[in-house]
Amino acid sequence: MDELLKMQSEICKTFANPFRLSIIKMLCKGEMNASKIIKKIGISKANLSQHMALLKEKGIVESFKRGRNVYYKITDARIGKACNLMSEVTIDNLRRKRDILNKIERAF
Repeated sequence: MDELLKMQSEICKTFANPFRLSIIKMLCKGEMNASKIIKKIGISKANLSQHMALLKEKGIVESFKRGRNVYYKITDARIGKACNLMSEVTIDNLRRKRDILNKIERAF
């Protein structure tokens, strides 16, 4: 199998978690420290650490220290564009399903 496809598959797997997607969406708006991320999505520090380690390993986010705080930021703006594109696809799929359901209900 093509090595690029394997690497792309690994990056896509990191998006397959709602907490990580939430983190990515927040960081697309700007850098954020760990405390704020924990507060906004309601996970433990240990859980955030696991998610961030994976996101960093895959090159999606990077971290840096400012004073005593660890901050995170997206490595490439295209990551946010990719997430937005998938949101649009998901919404369009839901609309199509709704339209099909409406047609079925009208037939009864």
